[in-house]
Amino acid sequence: MGTVALSETKTMLTLPGDAVRQIQWRFADRFDLQMLVQSARGVARGTVARLVAAGERNTHEWTPAKSEMLEAFDRAGLTAVFMEPEEGGFITGPKNLALALAAFELAWVDGGAATASLAGFLALSPIHERGTQEQITHYKTLAAPPQPGEDRKPWRGAFVLTEPIPYVGVDTGMLNGKMRVAEWKDGEEPWLQVDKRGRFITNIAFANFVTAAVNSDDPRIKGSCFVILEETDEGIFDHGTPTKKLVHQLSSTGDPIFNLKVPASRIVGGYTVKDGVIVPNFNHGEVIEAVFRRTRVPVGVMTAAKLLSAVEPVIRYQRERFRGAEGTKPGTVRYEQGIQQREDALHRLVDVWAAGEAATSLGFAAARLFDTLDPLEKQKSAILKDRGIQGGRAEMKALKESEQRAIELLSNPDAPRRAELEADPLVDFVLKDAEANVICPATKLWNTGHGANMMREAVSLMGGYGITEDCPGFLANKWMDAQLEATYEGPEAVQRRQLTVTMTSEVFLAQFRAWTIAMRRIASDRPGTGACTLASAMQLWLWTLNYLQKATDPGGNKLYHGQRQGVTFALADALCWLLASRCQILDVLELEARGADDPVAAEGLAGTVQFLSDLCHTQAAQAAGEVSRICGELVFGYNQHPAWADEAHKGCFLASELEEYEETMPGITAFAVDVLAADGAHPPKAGPCAGCAGASEFLRLQNKLTTCLSGSRLAKDRAAETVSKVMIPEALDYPA
Repeated sequence: MGTVALSETKTMLTLPGDAVRQIQWRFADRFDLQMLVQSARGVARGTVARLVAAGERNTHEWTPAKSEMLEAFDRAGLTAVFMEPEEGGFITGPKNLALALAAFELAWVDGGAATASLAGFLALSPIHERGTQEQITHYKTLAAPPQPGEDRKPWRGAFVLTEPIPYVGVDTGMLNGKMRVAEWKDGEEPWLQVDKRGRFITNIAFANFVTAAVNSDDPRIKGSCFVILEETDEGIFDHGTPTKKLVHQLSSTGDPIFNLKVPASRIVGGYTVKDGVIVPNFNHGEVIEAVFRRTRVPVGVMTAAKLLSAVEPVIRYQRERFRGAEGTKPGTVRYEQGIQQREDALHRLVDVWAAGEAATSLGFAAARLFDTLDPLEKQKSAILKDRGIQGGRAEMKALKESEQRAIELLSNPDAPRRAELEADPLVDFVLKDAEANVICPATKLWNTGHGANMMREAVSLMGGYGITEDCPGFLANKWMDAQLEATYEGPEAVQRRQLTVTMTSEVFLAQFRAWTIAMRRIASDRPGTGACTLASAMQLWLWTLNYLQKATDPGGNKLYHGQRQGVTFALADALCWLLASRCQILDVLELEARGADDPVAAEGLAGTVQFLSDLCHTQAAQAAGEVSRICGELVFGYNQHPAWADEAHKGCFLASELEEYEETMPGITAFAVDVLAADGAHPPKAGPCAGCAGASEFLRLQNKLTTCLSGSRLAKDRAAETVSKVMIPEALDYPA
């Protein structure tokens, strides 16, 4: 049997630096983003790290020291990231990647600090996404840091959605907040009385204004909406009591109370009056959909940052573990390598590192996608408006033709009108929109869910040191913080529910098929990335989805159904593994293609690409294992196991029959699964072995996937060898 000749293996000498990451995450040509990263890093590893080291996480109260962190955000320009230059910002255009990069740097040190920064943008997001132009300009300008010559303090905001109802946060559609008409004089603007109690509201201790979700409590107001409340409004603006959190103590969280009189012009997005009834232009659900669709991504990036930040402290701990012992002298393997003498420690760290790379790649891919989608969405709305089409349902109906055109583009690369389809902005929009509808909840679900599990693994690699206050890298804090991030902006069930709907879109599935083909092509050129393994896993997942959409259980009930969450949620989880691994591979290919053009990244590029490729292969194997397990359970798990009392056992061979058949068909006994004794006695088990009727293709694909794992453990061994030798700085660049 022939084998592929192995090329010389290059070794990564140092941890990947900024030049490498800028290429991977596609901002090597964005000087503004590079400066933002440096500013955020300076605040994180300076001000924030000192706060954590000084014990500021040990109090629930908002302290003067914590307030200094907000001022540091202002000085570093982090508060202005969300604004346009005319509003006091410094970045023009969509800012999803910018926000994700800032969140990444802050969360590298502390998740609460990142949350405090993001929560201010979250308060502005309803206004930014659905507000009137007057509202957008007014509040974003107020929230921007003061410009040179200005003598004012920036306004701080809070997003008030959840309420003190049982099991708060489980369903954002449940509202107790009320609004009614307080005063409405003929020919004048109505005034509203807003009554709202919040729960777990971030940034509330210092908020000057809030965007609050409320429901109508008056027949003169229709439905729900978001409304802007200011600290100086007439009535009660009570910041409430601090929440006694175990995590994210560098962000303020509390339970505020509002009972305020505000003008109707504060309704986010404005309103119309129809037959004497105030009709908000957007209900609260429409606003949430627009906001969460983007703001979930930076939260996923926060958890990814924790995983990558754990690598250096773990390496340091493992290598120095035995130093100081009487029998451990400098120059010995025990002194130099410590715990890293053992393969288990290295392999487990490789798993943490690989998961961190995949999570970060997925998060930044989602952020970049939204930067592309935002202007397309505005262009789409303008085109449809020119055609006289406005409103959610009308737009969805109008885009059906564009969806079919998008599928044609994906399904037929040689289509005669390919150039025409590619130039169609509506086709481009539906393609990006279908992908965003999947990748956003996937980022939030996989990064925070699997990320929290892998942070536990990272902490365990530190031994008992991992759960102490002086643990390098604050790993115990990060592990606990990750548990909260998994519930932000909707718990995991919310993300899974969204995925079960969006991942069955015809446009997305056409994209998924195209991605699978692309992975096959990548595998032919770069087999060491694990692209072949991933493509086979993607093929198995797609087959399983198609099968489950048609299959029923023994009772005749459809398997793929909104209420069968044991099916739909599990398949959504499997998809997330595939998406993360795919983004990781694409980032390494980007580095390989462009790294030589950067003089800093080019130094040692071959070794860095080799190591990151080995991490890709390792992660692809992990993803393949999860997909194979989940899909196997779903395809066969809903079949009734045959029993000896069923008709099925009549097809079993008798022992005497096999003896006769063996004379004319040598070897048949090797294929007999269930054999009955002469008296009909059967083997001691529940029933005859289950068959694979209707699923033989699944077994073929699963078997193919298993063989595609070839080389994945060799890649893990190479990665482990690199981890044992890679150079790290003499000390962490922020205090313990």
